[in-house]
Amino acid sequence: MGLQGVKAVFFDLDNTLVDTAAAGRRAIEEVSAQRVLQSKHHYDEREARCVCEKVQAKLLKECHDPAKMCITDLRISHWEEAIQETRGGEVDRNLAAECYFLWKKTRLQHLILPEDTRCMLTELRKMVRLLLLTNGDKQTQREKIEACACQPYFDAIVVGGEQKEEKPAPSIFHHCCDLLGVQPGECVMVGDSLDTDIQGGLNAGLKATVWINKTVVKPMNTSPVPHYVISSVLDLPALLQNMDLLNCFFLVGGTFI
Repeated sequence: MGLQGVKAVFFDLDNTLVDTAAAGRRAIEEVSAQRVLQSKHHYDEREARCVCEKVQAKLLKECHDPAKMCITDLRISHWEEAIQETRGGEVDRNLAAECYFLWKKTRLQHLILPEDTRCMLTELRKMVRLLLLTNGDKQTQREKIEACACQPYFDAIVVGGEQKEEKPAPSIFHHCCDLLGVQPGECVMVGDSLDTDIQGGLNAGLKATVWINKTVVKPMNTSPVPHYVISSVLDLPALLQNMDLLNCFFLVGGTFI
């Protein structure tokens, strides 16, 4: 039985259900100050910060082709390049690998599916089918999924890196519909990315798209335009209960804007 004509909800993972950005910051701090660059290899604070800032910039611009290089080698190369750009000299592959594996381990340790989110998913699943739809390298995303132990809360999990196309391509959304035995017009996409989650849901003709905007600032000239905006994924059940009444309004933190 659905909610207001909704039979399935698709959730993004990173920065929607789990705070990947915060986990990444904690991981960078660990590499910079605690156990590697400063304390073990005697980088000063400025050098360590510079290396880490360069790595973060490379991650943001990352373009990964798994047919050419595995994600581990690619990300070790980010650290190699950042270290060399900061200090010069020969490439230190061992130090780069040490930094990468500590960063990866620490980030996974801090990827937590909060208890209130677990409860929300459990209750919501009693009424609609739930699917996790995440873009990214298949190894990286599967490791995140395992780290935050979110598998039991979903009827299906789809990783973009395992499909022919990722969000925002309509094909991956239609594949999700087929997995659950539902039509696009019966599904809602929930995510923090306008470019992938919202645009993809619109491209696929889903019933509704819900943008997680944690800034709690009224969106101005948003493009693409989501059907609804909430400040926390925990606001979703109330939105679904009132979706037909809300229609074209935005709901942020439980209030109309």
